Amino acid sequence: MMIDMRLVDDLSRKLSEALPPGFTQIRTEAEEQFRLVLARAFERMNLVTREEFDAQKAVLARTREKLETLQQQIADLERG
Repeated sequence: MMIDMRLVDDLSRKLSEALPPGFTQIRTEAEEQFRLVLARAFERMNLVTREEFDAQKAVLARTREKLETLQQQIADLERG
């Protein structure tokens, strides 16, 4: 999955803003370090987008319906 860098940028900014007031001089450097760490972490997580998840969920639901239909047909043939 391609990481949405806006999310990484937003999280990095929020983390740097959470630093105590005495750290204002290193806030920019800290934000850049946060951005690098977060980007690497997200890349290693093997995540999928919501759209990919929803598509696979729909495929699974259709497959389950087909399986149930086939199971019923087999049961009907065995009784038949």
